[in-house]
Amino acid sequence: MKKTLLIFTFVFMLAALFTGTALAQDSTPPTDNEVNAIAKQLYCPVCESTPLDVCPTEACKDWREQIRTMLAEGKTEDEILQHFVDQYGDRVMAEPPAKGFNWIIYLLPPIIILIGAIILFRSLKEWTTPKVVAAGSSVENEAGEASTPKDEYLSKFEEELKKRK
Repeated sequence: MKKTLLIFTFVFMLAALFTGTALAQDSTPPTDNEVNAIAKQLYCPVCESTPLDVCPTEACKDWREQIRTMLAEGKTEDEILQHFVDQYGDRVMAEPPAKGFNWIIYLLPPIIILIGAIILFRSLKEWTTPKVVAAGSSVENEAGEASTPKDEYLSKFEEELKKRK
């Protein structure tokens, strides 16, 4: 009985040893699409405004290989992104995290658009409504004569013109 138990344990350990090796060989290396899906979310820390997935520099190729290695090690997308943020700061992120001072980036454009739309609406409304003439201003009556001119000089001038006719 003891011998059978010893053989069973030996066979079980041997099977576990080969299973571990087989599982390690079955894991496929990360594809270019998987690497580029993460690299697309990062900007090259060396080049200005260039996404990591399309940057042609050697440094970016090395960083893409670093992403590939981290994926092969089993790290998640968030862990890889956090690794790059820890090394280079928030500026490497294609989309800044919505925390702290970065909220302004998300709130300011809609607020500016809303204020611009309100100003445009009010301006168009003001331009399209007819202007009302205030009482007491020089308005022509039915006979075509001006009633109550404001300026004394203007009234004398109009009287002189009437005398010449």
